[in-house]
Amino acid sequence: MQHGQRPYGRFNRPLSVTPSPTPRDRSELFTQLAVASLGAGVVTSVAVAQGQNPLTALGITLFSAVAAVMAGQLL
Repeated sequence: MQHGQRPYGRFNRPLSVTPSPTPRDRSELFTQLAVASLGAGVVTSVAVAQGQNPLTALGITLFSAVAAVMAGQLL
């Protein structure tokens, strides 16, 4: 190998990873959480109408909303 030549060619640098955009402030994060809660609440309201315990449905709604916001931040 000659001096100055890279072992894997010209483009041996690792690809740069661009992070997903983070919320600018807390109000944007709360907005995302509210939208995710509304979406999850629609499904759990059907479950309550069919006889599920409302507290269980509320817990499922909160968990799924938080999980959706966290997944959105990671992706």
